[in-house]
Amino acid sequence: MARTSVPTQNDIAVPESVLKKQKAHQKTTDSQAADLKKKRQASREKRKVIAERAQKYNQEYLKAQRDVIDAKRAAKKDNSLFIPAESRLVFVVRIKGINKIDPKKRKTLQLLRLLQINNGVFVRLTKATSEMLKIVEPFVAYGYPNHKTVRELIYKRGYLKVNKQRLPITDNELIEENLGKFGVTCIEDIVHEIFTVGPNFKQVSNALWPFKLSSPTGGFRTRKFKHFIEGGDLGNREQFINQLVRQMN
Repeated sequence: MARTSVPTQNDIAVPESVLKKQKAHQKTTDSQAADLKKKRQASREKRKVIAERAQKYNQEYLKAQRDVIDAKRAAKKDNSLFIPAESRLVFVVRIKGINKIDPKKRKTLQLLRLLQINNGVFVRLTKATSEMLKIVEPFVAYGYPNHKTVRELIYKRGYLKVNKQRLPITDNELIEENLGKFGVTCIEDIVHEIFTVGPNFKQVSNALWPFKLSSPTGGFRTRKFKHFIEGGDLGNREQFINQLVRQMN
């Protein structure tokens, strides 16, 4: 009895349309793989640049600290007094509500973007902003933040304002898309621009959503009616703002 042969896959004619579809699919797959490889390579190079830039910033901060220490030692050696330059950066936190507030103070709080209690913003200290802080002093606490405070606030509470939306800073691509035209491409660039009050401070500060802080651990010292130098919480705390921010962050 003759044995019948079973046709194999090679013996079956594949329609030309299927062959074209397979070829197109393979081409797409190869293209996607090549794009993914390029993207990974670009990401590695970008991370390297960011790391080098962060290291450069850290060296800059350390040099500034050493310069102050050396200046103090030199002044002490000469029996003189060293007075460091006044900080150009202040961090302002709103600690009181809007009860019994006149229109001028209300408008000034709006200009500072302090619309809610426990909202905080970075402000460049100028003659105009100094006058604004005097107007709203009964409603805010402010002072001179150090690098650690600036960095922790941006990393932990930082949000970008994109098309009137509050977006968390989850990756550097979001920063580059919105602030890349100012030379700010990563979160360390934001920290540096804010802390050093750089040339693009206004654009970067406005791109940051006002920081939403918590009530301070242990509460405020008083009912928030006294100035800080009187044992209260209002007004200029100078360097002591760092302690308050740590309690609220």
